[in-house]
Amino acid sequence: MEPDLTTAAEHLAAREELRRREPVFHHPEFGTTRADFERMTDEAFWEVGASGRRYSREYVLAVLEERGRSPTDEKWEVRDFHCAEIAAGNYLVTYTLRQEERLTRRASIWRRTAAGWKIVFHQGTVVADSSPAPAPCA
Repeated sequence: MEPDLTTAAEHLAAREELRRREPVFHHPEFGTTRADFERMTDEAFWEVGASGRRYSREYVLAVLEERGRSPTDEKWEVRDFHCAEIAAGNYLVTYTLRQEERLTRRASIWRRTAAGWKIVFHQGTVVADSSPAPAPCA
């Protein structure tokens, strides 16, 4: 039932670079200010939150700026990290994130640019039940 999440050998270096950046916006070594987050996001960036709501780049930047005023020390566990090149210089990364009792599946699209990595899209989906899924509809 599970997909094959093996990263191709030629993309292992990109996987490791992007693994250091995920969960996105939670690594102070890549910046903590609005200007830092603007540099790491593509102008077309948007995301779908775990709630299912869609968020614009501007909204996310405003939330990150506010969050920076009251940083927290959250312990998160990332596992099942996978990376695939989906177009020249564009990579889809997927992983599972445990935040205390909350388990989510995450997906981000990153673009390698002359200025460095830029995130284009991000989505988080809550894992509601870890029991086996029913067979897909035909």
